[in-house]
Amino acid sequence: MNRFVSLVARQLPALAGIVLSAASSFAQQSALQPGQVDVQRSKAYAFVAARGLGHEHGVEGRVASGTIRLGVAQQAGELTFDLKSFVCDTADSRGYVGVKGTTDESTQQQTTANMISAAVLDVAKFPTATYLIRSSLPLAKQQPNDPDRFELSGDFTLHGVTRPLSIRVIAEPAPGLIRLRGHFSVKQRDFGMTPFSKAFGAIGVADEVKIWGDVSIAAQ
Repeated sequence: MNRFVSLVARQLPALAGIVLSAASSFAQQSALQPGQVDVQRSKAYAFVAARGLGHEHGVEGRVASGTIRLGVAQQAGELTFDLKSFVCDTADSRGYVGVKGTTDESTQQQTTANMISAAVLDVAKFPTATYLIRSSLPLAKQQPNDPDRFELSGDFTLHGVTRPLSIRVIAEPAPGLIRLRGHFSVKQRDFGMTPFSKAFGAIGVADEVKIWGDVSIAAQ
C-alpha cells in the first residue's frame, strides 16, 4: 500500500501538468470564434532547394492571426504570418518538407540570419506576410469518402509586393477544429527578393520556394 501511495505521489505533478495543459488548450479553442485561426496549432513550412554547391533547407514559422470562412464566394478571410518567427532547419521543418539529415545549431542560426536579412525577407522592414482570401469555394470529391476540399483565391503580400494566389486545401475535422492543409510555390524574385548566394554564385539556393500551410480553424 505504501508503495502504491508513493507511486501516485510521484506521478501527481505530471498528471496535473497534463490536465492543466488539456484544460488550457480546451479553453483556448472555446474562446475562438467560428473560422478563427488557432495560432497555437497553425504553422507555415517551406522547402528551399539548393543551387550549385548549396544545401536544401526546411523552414517553419507561425501564423500570427487569421480567420477563414469556408464555402463562401467573397470576403472569405485573411491570414497573417509572423515572419520574425521563421527559422531554418529545425527537425520539425526538415521532416515536414522532406529534407533528410540534420544541421547543428550554429548552422541553423547562420542560415536563419541569411534568410531574414535585408537581402532576402528583410523582416526588419516587412515583419509580416498576409494572404487576403476573397473566396473559398468547395471542390468536387473524386470519391465519396474523400475529405472535403476547397480552393482559396486571393492576394498574397510578401516583402511589400502583392500577387494573386490560389491554393487548394484539404479540410479535415478535429475536435472543435477544422485542419486545413495545402501548398503553393513562389519565386523570390517575383516578390523583390534576391535568393541567397555566395562564392560568386557557386553556393546558394533556388529562386523557387515551395510553401505549405497547416492551419487549424475553429469549427463553423
